[in-house]
Amino acid sequence: MPISTRRLARSLAGSASLIALALIATPAAAADPAPAAPAQAAPQVDENDDGLATITVTAQRREEKLQDVPLSVSVVRGELLDNIAAGGQDIRFLSGRVPSLLIESSFGRTFPRFYIRGLGNTDFDFNASQPVSLVYDDVVLENPILKGFPVFDLERVEVLRGPQGTLFGRNTPAGIVKFDSVKPSNTLNGYGRVSYGSFNNVNAQGAIGAPIVDDTVSVRISALYQRQDGYVDNVVPAGTTRNRFEGFEEFAGRAQILIKPTDQFDVLLTGQLRTLRGTARLFRANVFTKGQTGLNANFVRDRVSIDGQNEQKVDTQNLSARVTYDTGPVSLISVTSYWSGDATSVGDVDGGFGANFLPAGLFGPGNIPFTAETRDSVPRLRQFTQEFRLASNGDNALSYQAGFFYFSEQLRIVSENFSTLGDPNNARGGVNILVDQDQDSKAYGVFGSLTYKLTDQLSVTGGVRYNNDDRDYFVARTRDTQFPNFLQDPLGTVRRSVNGENVTWDATVNYKATDDINLYARAAKGYRAPSIQGRILFPANTAQTLEDGVTTAASETIQSWEAGIKSTFLDGRGRLNLNGFYYDLDNAQLTAVGGGVNSNRLLNADNVRGYGFEADAELRPIPNLTLTAGLSYNHTEIRDRNLTTAACGVQGFDGVALCTVRDPIVVPTAPFTSAIVNINGNSLPQSPRWIANWTARYSVPLGSGELYAYTDWAYRSKINFFLYDSVEFQSTHLLEGGLRIGYKTGRYELSAFARNITNTTQAVGGIDFNNLTGFVNEPRVFGGEFGVKF
Repeated sequence: MPISTRRLARSLAGSASLIALALIATPAAAADPAPAAPAQAAPQVDENDDGLATITVTAQRREEKLQDVPLSVSVVRGELLDNIAAGGQDIRFLSGRVPSLLIESSFGRTFPRFYIRGLGNTDFDFNASQPVSLVYDDVVLENPILKGFPVFDLERVEVLRGPQGTLFGRNTPAGIVKFDSVKPSNTLNGYGRVSYGSFNNVNAQGAIGAPIVDDTVSVRISALYQRQDGYVDNVVPAGTTRNRFEGFEEFAGRAQILIKPTDQFDVLLTGQLRTLRGTARLFRANVFTKGQTGLNANFVRDRVSIDGQNEQKVDTQNLSARVTYDTGPVSLISVTSYWSGDATSVGDVDGGFGANFLPAGLFGPGNIPFTAETRDSVPRLRQFTQEFRLASNGDNALSYQAGFFYFSEQLRIVSENFSTLGDPNNARGGVNILVDQDQDSKAYGVFGSLTYKLTDQLSVTGGVRYNNDDRDYFVARTRDTQFPNFLQDPLGTVRRSVNGENVTWDATVNYKATDDINLYARAAKGYRAPSIQGRILFPANTAQTLEDGVTTAASETIQSWEAGIKSTFLDGRGRLNLNGFYYDLDNAQLTAVGGGVNSNRLLNADNVRGYGFEADAELRPIPNLTLTAGLSYNHTEIRDRNLTTAACGVQGFDGVALCTVRDPIVVPTAPFTSAIVNINGNSLPQSPRWIANWTARYSVPLGSGELYAYTDWAYRSKINFFLYDSVEFQSTHLLEGGLRIGYKTGRYELSAFARNITNTTQAVGGIDFNNLTGFVNEPRVFGGEFGVKF
């Protein structure tokens, strides 16, 4: 669905203006003898001709060299970040780009789901809780529609693996994905990039930063505009609708003002917004065959046959203020942020058209027992966060941090079911089931951490945090016009409240064996707050009351142990970081999705055990060649002898299961009722054993610049889509690669690129409902890009 004319005009004007400013400002910048920082990566690297960049991170809430931080941290920055984002991909382009990180979505660009070391959440509702926290410029983004905020004008992305329950706190038992934008400075600098690619894809972004009042006031304005035509035709028997799906149009902007009246005091004010109009993820009916793994002949990438609606839109806005006062011995930091937003996404859940009780030819592809189309909307989202922090300054033997954090969220969700039958243009008037829900969440934490250098080589770190969380859930309204007895109308009588408190901690020993080798060992306890799930469009059992459709999960805690080595070699031309880990996740929050009534239920497993290793390597054997590689192994296992869940749906009256379940059956299938299976010993869903990535860049001098080639690849091994194990609902390994060839000078760049260059096609998720429905990875795209920086 297109962006409104007025909003689109503002978006295009903003993007065009920024890029034009960058181009106009280039001669002035060239005339200035003082070197200006490049737009995308400047502050955190120290390049030289022979050695590798020195990478600075803020994984411990202070600037440190990556090799000195006693944590499992990976960084995506600079050229890699630019390349994997080519072609207008959303935040999922980070999946597999560092060890142990996977990102997927059944919504497309709206609702990313993050997994680190196998820990994540397959929950598809807008109040889903995730064990991976996303932190954008020191602000936690809790709701899934906020986590999809576009990636542009960034210094770096840091992935912090393992519990981060002390300094970052809430809902971080798996780790953090941390984004740091480029900040205003007292020099004129910026960049502009425009690309054009397959499916009429346009990807334009730019930024300009400049001082306004000497060294006192500076600004930076950044913007991103992306669009793509639909390329999937709807070929229902009623007639082909061409290029209807997989198109989108998106704009995001950021404005920052840095006010620094003295050397000791500064205020950073930020405003951000995002608007997205497009189509939702395409579900494809019966693309799996019972008893077989992988896509079948029903799958054709550029064709579907659906009879329902498909659209998606998101609007989010943000205002924040970061205030820093340096007293000398310590700095006082305040970070205040307010986010608001709304979103809606509607899709044809059954992935096909018609139903099998109609005459042959009026339903398909394959067996469609009944039609299903749903819309989930967030008419209101409000998130407020406040953090006060005190941090010591200087390079003393003792350094410390302490602070207070407050979080508040108000969320309204409306879920609708549509009654459709062979009408691809079904109007909104077809809503037959509606559930209106409200959820309020509040949390606060008090934390402290200190590091003490026992010797020049040996240091110890300890931290502790107290967490307190409350969540209230209320069903405001329901309606069921098609099946009046299917849902009762509680008129606001369904309420749930959960609360929890916990103390998390970490302890680390760091030993600098030599100037090039750092050893560390870390123990940490993490915590995820209790959750509520209100998927009551279709209760798990139609005989249950409405209240039984609301499920809760108690708090989960994780105890983790990790040890690693960080090393450089070949006089700074090589770097290898390696760690091993083991964790016990007690009272693990799991989500059982799907089954014959499309349920979504929260479960607590007694324990989930995980172990593995991660490695990051970088090598510059000669000045013109740079190689990188990452590898992780993750073993996860559910450990609960009595834990059961519903398996896939059945084919109506005959009670035959749609899929081939390999778990022990506790209760067999019956007409309209899924089998109940024991999932003890299963791995977690969307948890590959192996993730690997590698890149290579080679360049040759040419004129005043260089001609270069850059390739990047990401691999993950087999995954299961759900808690139960079946032959059909899984994906074999996935390998995707990219290539960029270009010419660049210190200021300009012209290149051609390809993403998913081998055109690999693989299922990445499934819909366990009324047929063997799946969705797939992104197609191959080609394009060209022009960029300028100053």
